[in-house]
Amino acid sequence: MATFRLLVMLLATLLVVDYMPAPVASATRPTGPWTITALGDSVTAGSACDCRPFTDLYADLTRERTGVPVTSRNLGVPGQTSDGVLATLNGDSETAWQVADSDIVLVTIGANDLAGSLADWQDGGCDLGCFRREMPGIQADVTAIVERIRELRAGQPTEVLVTDYWNVFRDGDQAASLGTAYRTISRQVTALANAAICAGAASEAATCVDLVGPFTADPTKYLAADGDHPDAAGHAEIAEALATHGWHELTSA
Repeated sequence: MATFRLLVMLLATLLVVDYMPAPVASATRPTGPWTITALGDSVTAGSACDCRPFTDLYADLTRERTGVPVTSRNLGVPGQTSDGVLATLNGDSETAWQVADSDIVLVTIGANDLAGSLADWQDGGCDLGCFRREMPGIQADVTAIVERIRELRAGQPTEVLVTDYWNVFRDGDQAASLGTAYRTISRQVTALANAAICAGAASEAATCVDLVGPFTADPTKYLAADGDHPDAAGHAEIAEALATHGWHELTSA
């Protein structure tokens, strides 16, 4: 009889264990640390501004608003073009390794692709059509850059933020000093370039972060003396625009 009771108790225990619901995994925010890598041109590099570039400021905001430890790398190169960034990602093993090790990748590129056409326009040998012909190449390069970033990250959660430009040429008081025609063409070309950049980013599910809005009210306030690069206030605006997007790809369950 004792043996029978023991068997019954053992069977009941097994049944309870068998029908206990599986625990539900709770959604927890990653604790990091996160690594940020910025690719781009002189804007990313912080040229013409004796200040902390937006990459560093964005890292500060990320740390403050998420509580996650953050490190950042700034790989911005003055004069860099979109095909130059792509070539570096494909051919420079150190850059590729750094991107592969990054949870957040920032990309600001495309304005320098238009320098030749701007020179032709200023010499009177180019109209808006010259600039239009550059746009498919910029879009294709941005698409390929984001695609390469995804490939290097090998399916890991990654925040890829591609910025557009407030202006691909000079803006504010500097642009005004160059005349109405310059201001008009710069705004037209900027709209075309931003559309190409954002289309390239969207094609690979990257976020395109708008920089036109933050600079619109008073571009001069956010620009260095050359009218081409951000000053300290401009870099702060860029960092805030990036941070306002959030960190959804890294914090979603």
